[in-house]
Amino acid sequence: MHDARTMVRYALFPTPLGDCGIAWRNDRVVATRLQDKSPADTIHRLAARTGGTRGEPPIAIRRAIASMTALLAGERTDLTHILCDFGGIDGFAAQVYSATRAIPAGETATYGAIASQLGDKRLARNVGQALGQNPLPIIVPCHRVIGVGGRLTGFSAAGGVATKLKMLEVEGAQLGSAPRLFDDLPLAAKAPR
Repeated sequence: MHDARTMVRYALFPTPLGDCGIAWRNDRVVATRLQDKSPADTIHRLAARTGGTRGEPPIAIRRAIASMTALLAGERTDLTHILCDFGGIDGFAAQVYSATRAIPAGETATYGAIASQLGDKRLARNVGQALGQNPLPIIVPCHRVIGVGGRLTGFSAAGGVATKLKMLEVEGAQLGSAPRLFDDLPLAAKAPR
């Protein structure tokens, strides 16, 4: 018989990007999903991933939902307060998720920068693979990790790169290179390059 305190539960919640899903055990989030093609698809995929059943979110999970919804509505909300259950995730992926969670809303980092932060820039591809398996999109903001020069590369959520771009736009992220010192001056006054 299962102990009710260790069972995984899940629920859908409305956001400006559609109905997203969240799964939890006690007060810790074990999985999230951005909207799939339909709410039924989101429920099916969340249940299949977690083995959970529908439930009513406890207060800590309702707070997590409110924070995620605010972020997806364009507020610069910090989600690092949300407790997550990373049980069963290998050590490297857990490090990638931790580094990714530290990227503030509205900012981005490259796969190579995260790999360097973890000790070896040559692991950029491994970082991308770990983020492709991210069980907690939104909370682990894999949409904030981009290719060199602002290149938007793979995104495993429904809608792919278009969804990634939408999430970055909602957060007000600058993609590509930042304006240089003289870019706002009239053409005749710009410094030679």
